[in-house]
Amino acid sequence: MKLFPAIDIKNGQCVRLRQGSFRDVLVYSDTPIKVAKEWEACGASFIHVVDLDGALVGHSVNEDVIKEIVQNINIPIQLGGGIRSIKDIENKLNLGIDRVIIGTKAATDPGFMKEAVGLFGSDRIIAGIDAKDGVVAVEGWERLSHYNAVSLALEMKKVGVKTIIYTDIAKDGMLQGPNLPYTAEMVEETGLNIIASGGISSLKDLETLSEINVYGAIIGKALYEKKIDLKKAVELFE
Repeated sequence: MKLFPAIDIKNGQCVRLRQGSFRDVLVYSDTPIKVAKEWEACGASFIHVVDLDGALVGHSVNEDVIKEIVQNINIPIQLGGGIRSIKDIENKLNLGIDRVIIGTKAATDPGFMKEAVGLFGSDRIIAGIDAKDGVVAVEGWERLSHYNAVSLALEMKKVGVKTIIYTDIAKDGMLQGPNLPYTAEMVEETGLNIIASGGISSLKDLETLSEINVYGAIIGKALYEKKIDLKKAVELFE
């Protein structure tokens, strides 16, 4: 199981939200690059970065910070937040990002995902499916779509997507454990590489995710609150 320590960027700072609410923000660092270097030093094999401002407004906002991270660490980065055109994808890959995460556009325009996978390959395009009670949310989680999470995942599979980040919004930033039933359903019903996100609070949570055969797990607040030692987690699960 791959581990993805998370760096969520808002106003150039490293923050965490609770349940995806932009009104409930906790700042952990003014220098995201330091955080990225720390995760690299702990043995992380990949870093998960989200431009939160970008997710809300629909275009890249924290590009300078992202560029600094790319230029100063030697492990791959996956990036999401406001990537909604082929040009956006090209720009991010040209910056040195390894994989881009498409969320809103995946839920509103599956044909776009087909085009993106055709142009850049399924190793570089990830669908981000963020759900409240199984219903997919879009535009920085501010609006619900008409999809349920599994049906959107199956739609993504049809257009060539291989990897999905599945975030349970109700669990995100709450340190109450992941939503195992929904996550297990995604793994079993789709046969895709499912990266679990939201609520992971302990090594035990990682163990239970490993047991339901997720491809990967994104760890955010639990690292910042010192509830998970990343070095130990890497040793145990990667």
